[in-house]
Amino acid sequence: EVQLVESGGGLVQAGGSLRLSCATSGFTFDDYAIAWFRQAPGKEREGISCITIHDLGTYYADSVKGRFTISSDNAKNTVLLQMNNLKPDDTAVYYCAADYASATAQAMGVPTFLHPQWKYDYWGQGTQVTVSS
Repeated sequence: EVQLVESGGGLVQAGGSLRLSCATSGFTFDDYAIAWFRQAPGKEREGISCITIHDLGTYYADSVKGRFTISSDNAKNTVLLQMNNLKPDDTAVYYCAADYASATAQAMGVPTFLHPQWKYDYWGQGTQVTVSS
């Protein structure tokens, strides 16, 4: 059974940092792409970062570039999202998602895995991040 479990959310002041974790199980970690999404109340879900585990390629949405860092702890089948210089606009429920990263998809480049038409098969339950001003 595939499982993705997020943790690390919480309440932080603007300018602060949080580190989210996405612990995975039930699939061959190295063969997958893992992405982080977020959804704020009344807003559409936004893909913010992704990583292809095989080659550790990463990609970021403009809204988080330079502030967030995605990484992989392959020994623990876990993907991390380090979030620095948080802003009130970062307040949202954060989700991780996983999908098989075929050779064809990887050849198209890491941004493929944050394309709006890319559909992820597996999702975590989400963790709340609240940034106060």
